[in-house]
Amino acid sequence: MEDFLKRTWLEINLDAIRDNYHRIRSFVDPAAQIMAVIKADAYGHGVEYSAREMSEAGVDWFAVSNLEEAIQVRRAGLDKPVLILGYTPPEYAQQLALNGISQAVFDVRYAHQLSACAEQAGLQVRIHIKVDTGMTRIGFPYRDNVEDAGSVDEIEEACALPGLYPEGIFTHLSCADEEGEAEVYTRLQYDLFLDMIDRLCRRNLVFELRHCCNSAATIHYPEMHLDLVRPGIILYGMMPSPDWHNPLALHPAMEMKTVISQIKEVPAGVPVSYGRTFVTPHAMRLATVPVGYADGYPRALSGNAQMLLHGQRVPVVGRICMDQCMLDVSALPSAREGDTVTVFGGEITVDELAERAHTINYEIICGISKRVPRIFLRAGEAESMTDYMSLL
Repeated sequence: MEDFLKRTWLEINLDAIRDNYHRIRSFVDPAAQIMAVIKADAYGHGVEYSAREMSEAGVDWFAVSNLEEAIQVRRAGLDKPVLILGYTPPEYAQQLALNGISQAVFDVRYAHQLSACAEQAGLQVRIHIKVDTGMTRIGFPYRDNVEDAGSVDEIEEACALPGLYPEGIFTHLSCADEEGEAEVYTRLQYDLFLDMIDRLCRRNLVFELRHCCNSAATIHYPEMHLDLVRPGIILYGMMPSPDWHNPLALHPAMEMKTVISQIKEVPAGVPVSYGRTFVTPHAMRLATVPVGYADGYPRALSGNAQMLLHGQRVPVVGRICMDQCMLDVSALPSAREGDTVTVFGGEITVDELAERAHTINYEIICGISKRVPRIFLRAGEAESMTDYMSLL
């Protein structure tokens, strides 16, 4: 593998991604297909190599957010079916059809627009009907089977349009990662989804693929697997909720590393970083590392996080800057400039950082910027790399 600039980087464990997939596959109903959710650059893991690993491991489908992400999958040479979960302007119907990409359809007006563009191109677009059973985002509304009964007619109308082939129907469960009262709501959503499917079936409208399970529901509601499940964050070894244990013994695939750029001996009473929010209480040994919020290390962690150096935790002091932050390495006299520092990974988990930053693990990993190269490891050795900004 070519060398890379060792400033700040991600290490992506391909063995972990493959193993996570096989653990999920062994848990999921054997009759159900697996649609790997790889939107947002495979949750920050680098879609080209991560998706290829999943494809080779046996995944059946990929799910993405938008057309650009779908085309990225095709350009990576991956030919598995792809579903766009979000909006695609209807004038791109030809690109959808020619690239074998399925499109979510969420209201009858959009269905007519997509149909017209597909007909104009002389092509057929495969679609999955999106039913809104309570997420209240996009979808044919069906939060009440009496008040929203008109959606049955609209879905039937959409599926009869020329240029469209209705291969699937799906919904999204809004709180499957929560317990207690949320479980009642999740089961209500599922019952509404089944009711919609049944009503359409009685009109001779039957779909090849019915799906509703995200990562949380895939694990917590196996009775809801239906024809296909859509795991996302669990493929990368993280749980959809910090309150969950890890029932499948999944392994986080991502670690973030940086290096010490400078070490200073600083006397007592010296302010550190912007705003002088931290003043050295005594003489300290401070290390600067070239990672900051422009790399995706949240400013909210200022003075409220730790990194790993020589296997020991060292605290972040002062405000995190755009490109750098400072560590207290006073307890590690062996620390030297050029030493590798683990920003997260091992005992410092993404969940820990998310809790400290008052956010969720999804946001931490998806927020890592494109200026951070992804180094892909197999059997502990660097095998390949995605460097979005390499000019070297």
